[in-house]
Amino acid sequence: MSTILKDPEAFRDTISTVDKDGKRVWVYPKKPSGKLYQYRKYVSYMLLTMLFTGPFWKVNGLPVLMLNFPARKFILFGQIFWPQDFFILLLGFMALVVFIILFTVVYGRVFCGWICPQTIFMEMVFRRIEYWIEGDAPQQKALDRAPLSFEKLWKKTAKHTLFIGVSFVIAHTFLAYIIGVEDLWQIVTDSPANHIGDLVSLVMFTGVFYFIFARFREQVCTIVCPYGRLQGVMQDKQTITVAYDYQRGEPRGKLRKNQERTEGDCIDCHQCVQVCPTGIDIRNGAQQMECINCTACIDVCNNIMDLINKPHGLIRMTSEESIEQKKPWKVTPRVKLYTTVLVLLMTAFGTLLATRSNVDATILRTPGMLYQQTDKGTVTNLYNITLINKTDSQLPITLKLISPKGTIKVVQTELVLPRQGLVEGVFFAEIPKNSLESASSEIKIGVYSGEQLITTETTKFLGPGK
Repeated sequence: MSTILKDPEAFRDTISTVDKDGKRVWVYPKKPSGKLYQYRKYVSYMLLTMLFTGPFWKVNGLPVLMLNFPARKFILFGQIFWPQDFFILLLGFMALVVFIILFTVVYGRVFCGWICPQTIFMEMVFRRIEYWIEGDAPQQKALDRAPLSFEKLWKKTAKHTLFIGVSFVIAHTFLAYIIGVEDLWQIVTDSPANHIGDLVSLVMFTGVFYFIFARFREQVCTIVCPYGRLQGVMQDKQTITVAYDYQRGEPRGKLRKNQERTEGDCIDCHQCVQVCPTGIDIRNGAQQMECINCTACIDVCNNIMDLINKPHGLIRMTSEESIEQKKPWKVTPRVKLYTTVLVLLMTAFGTLLATRSNVDATILRTPGMLYQQTDKGTVTNLYNITLINKTDSQLPITLKLISPKGTIKVVQTELVLPRQGLVEGVFFAEIPKNSLESASSEIKIGVYSGEQLITTETTKFLGPGK
């Protein structure tokens, strides 16, 4: 791509944060500024506000989002999902994966640079604390290389104290999404001796978040994150991504006063490299594994173009094909295919949500029990029933035979389904003998709350036959 590089693909053999001896290269990105960075801040602060206030949002008295893995209970937008609803959650997860693939095919890793929690916390919280206390990249380098002094001691202590504090808040927030804000408040206000396990979890989560944002940093994107590894498979030359226009920028050359310029528009100032949070050179080519499409290099390059009276867009959001062939982006068959699959999945997911019952019932004949014949000319079977309530309201339950005609007698006096809970019971189904056409008939039982039919279940009824 570049006329300066002997091997245009040599940069792909190594990553920018590891030297030839395999040692970590610490990245000191310059503090970004510009129009896109301002937009990123607005998006980030909006998402951070949603994240930290989310546990307090309620829909129908239930959290907007709660993922209680220990209890195997999940709440999305005020609807409770139990293990019985796993297929719905799986379908929703598949739709999310297809959406991410489609988004990546079209827009590259914009999700990583603008929406990913790792990037938002790193660049808009922890990195800004670092800039505030230690200064910009040159000041940070000088401070790290300087011998121990009072200034270095208080700055490092203040920074890491704030890092631990923010990590502690993040750990509490994520725990609130798991167990609910009410249970979290009980843990916080109750005696620590009563919640040793929860406190250990909080300390561990705090330590993990602190390690990630204080030490591991951009290595999450280049080493751990599977999405970053898969981007090369999902992207192609039609994908819109942060790219350097080598047709316009090459050959590079320093800007010299009072001399006619014969080189391209790139003045080789290295500002795009200095501002990159993962330490890459965007001029090496598009679709670099470490690039998270944060657009910081676009802002700084546009600022340089303003200074030398050149148009913006030397680095911009575009596709490789557009730069190479100077063609506008167009919808590809691949995008159409992913869009079709996504629409189908979302339609199926929405249909399942709309038709989902608020009560799940499981009715099985009691094992080892035969049918009984009565003097009234009827036959009875004994059944076990398990009911699961997916709502936040207590429900009185009655059972009725829908077909064939008959009666149901619950062994206990009544069935009351607790909120967000389950109840088990035993009942007899009694059907006239002349209504049974075979030794094993199918019957339909209605589950009612008051006069409202909640759900129906079919099961087998055994009899003497004809």
